[in-house]
Amino acid sequence: MSEKLYALLLRLFPSRFRQAYRGDALQLFRDRWRDECGFLPRLRLWLDLLADLAIAVPREHSRAPIQRPVDGVPSFHFLEGELPRVGALVLGGVLSLVPAAAAISAARLESYRLLDGRVAFAAWAQQRTTIPGAPVSLKIDAAERHRVIEAAATNLKKSYVDPGIGAKVAEALLTHEENGDYESLTDAASFADAVTKQMRDVSRNADLTLDYFPEGIPQRPVGPPSPEQVARYRESLKQQNCMFEKIEILPHNIGYLKFNFFPDLSVCEATAKAAMAQLNNADAIIFDLRDNRGGYPATVAFVAAYLFDHPEYWFNPREETTVQSWTRSPVPGNKLADKPAYILTSHRTFSGAEQFTYDLKMLKRATLVGETTGGGAHAGVFHRIDDHFGIGITEVKAINPYGQNDWEGTGVEPDVKVDSADALSKAEELARTKLRGK
Repeated sequence: MSEKLYALLLRLFPSRFRQAYRGDALQLFRDRWRDECGFLPRLRLWLDLLADLAIAVPREHSRAPIQRPVDGVPSFHFLEGELPRVGALVLGGVLSLVPAAAAISAARLESYRLLDGRVAFAAWAQQRTTIPGAPVSLKIDAAERHRVIEAAATNLKKSYVDPGIGAKVAEALLTHEENGDYESLTDAASFADAVTKQMRDVSRNADLTLDYFPEGIPQRPVGPPSPEQVARYRESLKQQNCMFEKIEILPHNIGYLKFNFFPDLSVCEATAKAAMAQLNNADAIIFDLRDNRGGYPATVAFVAAYLFDHPEYWFNPREETTVQSWTRSPVPGNKLADKPAYILTSHRTFSGAEQFTYDLKMLKRATLVGETTGGGAHAGVFHRIDDHFGIGITEVKAINPYGQNDWEGTGVEPDVKVDSADALSKAEELARTKLRGK
């Protein structure tokens, strides 16, 4: 019943948006419904969905919806002159129950990137496709189980970040097969779940996953994006001011910057520089990341560079530690390196926005105000096995100077916990107190 209600309420979104994301949104809903059992977790699920509805529906009617990316480059269509439907606005405001699941799913899809011709993924382990209510799982025989296990073992030995552990996991899978542990698993989804659990038990790595796709693994577009697609993408980012939503100086000379994505620097570097320049003479700065779903790691480090007067190691769990892992500080002409900094967070803050938040918290360079973030940190590489099976493998290891754990699955805890709706006023209060004490 809940899924039917959700599918019905998705009709509030524009048709183009539904065509692009309806399937992903339903899949994400089923996934959460499966994992968040019990009255309180499911109540929280609906309350989470409540947060964005009043904004999401009218926003998607009034602006260009983002469609699926073509090799990482989204295409946009502008709905010139098209106003939000009255029914969508009224029903969205009254019900406040439809999730911005489509937007969330889209943001997670943005975290997929191409890596040597393979699909790299972020937080895919949390978006398994073996979901109750999904298309009926196929039956799987001994020959196919053997083929999948052999391919998984080969990929683990070849690609896992720690060769010793990769070999150990691979041998464990082969031993399970030799012992006949898979003989009773004739359902493909159940088989994928069992193998995933075994890999994680041996490796202690929650990002290892054998994924099963009942409807088949989505095909990547062939070839690079056309010049026209790239041009549309660039023009669309520029028309949206590269997702920099608000830049202003608040009372008491407190700078405020709200942006909902860390955009591609090849398109938006000038916009990002201009945004920071507008705040250069502020006595304190507030970064509003409550609706920020991540973006490009290079842009995360680019913005962070303004908060330091020297190069600072910038931890990114998705990339090997290299000479590029330091901020490009100091920024010429920048006056913000020693100014108090505050970051506003919510449960919607995700991925690259969490990296920005986590690193600045660990470096004691910013005060976090709001809610615990979403908890999407890790990434690996997806290796296709056949039309229905693929394995996600962690292939890189970054140096985390702050300990063994990052924010995967747990989120980043704020320094000052308040409802996200109250975070800005609280941060302003903290900034005023700090400035008076100088």
